[in-house]
Amino acid sequence: MPGAVNRALLALCGLALLAGGVLLLAAAGPFGGRHAPLLSAEARRRYWHAEGWWWWAVAAGLALCVLMALWWLLSQLRRPRVAAVLVDTGDGAFAVLRGRALEEAVAAETRALDGVARCRVALVGRRGAPRLRVAVELEPHAVPADVLATLVGPVLEHARTSTGLPELPAEARLEVTSHRARRVV
Repeated sequence: MPGAVNRALLALCGLALLAGGVLLLAAAGPFGGRHAPLLSAEARRRYWHAEGWWWWAVAAGLALCVLMALWWLLSQLRRPRVAAVLVDTGDGAFAVLRGRALEEAVAAETRALDGVARCRVALVGRRGAPRLRVAVELEPHAVPADVLATLVGPVLEHARTSTGLPELPAEARLEVTSHRARRVV
């Protein structure tokens, strides 16, 4: 939930800045014309007693702010996925299980269930505390309770056994596909 709030506030700030920029550009007419700078050379000398390098420093600072804001925006839109999970082999050694391999295995086993049209799986969280997010799209004839029971039972048990994480949490979202009947003429 905090991620969604963070993205919503970021979007509102972006819209406010965009609206302010558009208003400033629209109001550029009274400042001396469409192609004239907002601050003339005389106004810069009179109000901003600075050397010529100062404006380049301001431009570089603003460019750095824009790049940092874009980097932050991209980091907000990215979902954290676990790249690998350490699996205890039982003899004191550890094996590395790729997160994508676990996702694909759980998705393939879920897609094999009766009534499942599609399945997407994401391993999220931290490397030491991963979680599974399973999105299942059911066919119209599927019984959601049966699919959920099989998913929670054997499918997730296989994932927990293979990772050595008996408490591997999982979140499942079930959705029924819309099936349109074809009109026979």
